[in-house]
Amino acid sequence: MDAMPESTNAVILFDGYCNLCSGSVVFILKRERGDTFRFASLQSEYAERLLERLGIRDEAPDSIILVEGDRYYYRSRAALRIARRLRRLWPLIYALVIVPRFIRDPIYDWIARNRYRWFGKRDTCFVPSKDMGYKFLQ
Repeated sequence: MDAMPESTNAVILFDGYCNLCSGSVVFILKRERGDTFRFASLQSEYAERLLERLGIRDEAPDSIILVEGDRYYYRSRAALRIARRLRRLWPLIYALVIVPRFIRDPIYDWIARNRYRWFGKRDTCFVPSKDMGYKFLQ
């Protein structure tokens, strides 16, 4: 297996064909504190190797996955942890962590199941702008 690039940043794995997911990446890029995140589409070789290394292939591709070192979070937990690391009032959303996961995750799953129908699907994987290309892992 090829060596994976080292990064002290958190890595967000997302569905590169999903308009909602790609839009969420743009949203995060505009609001992240500092140089917090790196991104990789779930369809990339990088994500495939990372998922294999972490042993979490079953959660993909219906969930955003946040990887911090050797720990990972998915579904509502990933979304809340990402919000906590954004600017302005977005970290307040993290307070929803008090809502039990057995309530949060079914809502997340319902949105994930309907994301293509509601927001559409790209014919090709999301491509970042040239000035943001360094934040995307291949």
